[in-house]
Amino acid sequence: MTEPIIEAREVVKVYETGEVTVRALQDVKITIEAGEMIAVMGPSSCGKTTLLNTFSGIDTITSGDVRVASRALNEMSDRERTRYRSQNMGFVFQSFNLLPVLSGVENVELPLLLAGVPQQEARARALELMDLVGIPDQAHKRPAEMSGGQQQRATIARALAPQPAIVWADEPTGSLDSETSREIMDVLCNLHEEQGQTFVLVTHDPAVGGRATRMVRMRDGLIESDTAQERAAPYGLTNPDA
Repeated sequence: MTEPIIEAREVVKVYETGEVTVRALQDVKITIEAGEMIAVMGPSSCGKTTLLNTFSGIDTITSGDVRVASRALNEMSDRERTRYRSQNMGFVFQSFNLLPVLSGVENVELPLLLAGVPQQEARARALELMDLVGIPDQAHKRPAEMSGGQQQRATIARALAPQPAIVWADEPTGSLDSETSREIMDVLCNLHEEQGQTFVLVTHDPAVGGRATRMVRMRDGLIESDTAQERAAPYGLTNPDA
């Protein structure tokens, strides 16, 4: 039996600001198998983004245990976690985070160059990825010359550049209109099916959550439901909050 790619046990995350203490995660327990596509949903401030940040090693946990591919993140130093993320994880954020002074292809190839991949090889891989996400014609344009949807596709290509085992996406369609959101989810779902990577999506949008194969619902730092589901047709999902 293969080990889960992500396993969390009794995870607690507490933030303290002055006299205010916030328990952002409360005894969270979850197992994610390699190749799953998970949507983490819930109201604002329920702990969704904190879960992503702690499970990916961006932030530390207060107590408990998070293991990625059987490695305990809380036993790594900051430097070890940073290196592990760069080699094994990709990230897609709502705000794109593309460097404005670089072209699309330069943004995509950057993590490869930082990892020591030869420039010619990195450029070839970046161009291949831009074609894969459907924007080969944007390779030499800077982010300001691209639409929001094109920028997010470039962000996805950059996330895939190091061939990560896990792709984390925090509100990947949050700043896009409904049609562009559908197109971005088409890209993510197609990539998931074709490449078999593990995708963890944080979203408040039930139409996005409905495209995943498993939905985890959070409230007040707790997981209140965890359900496997058939992938819904694009934007053909009834709002589960209704």
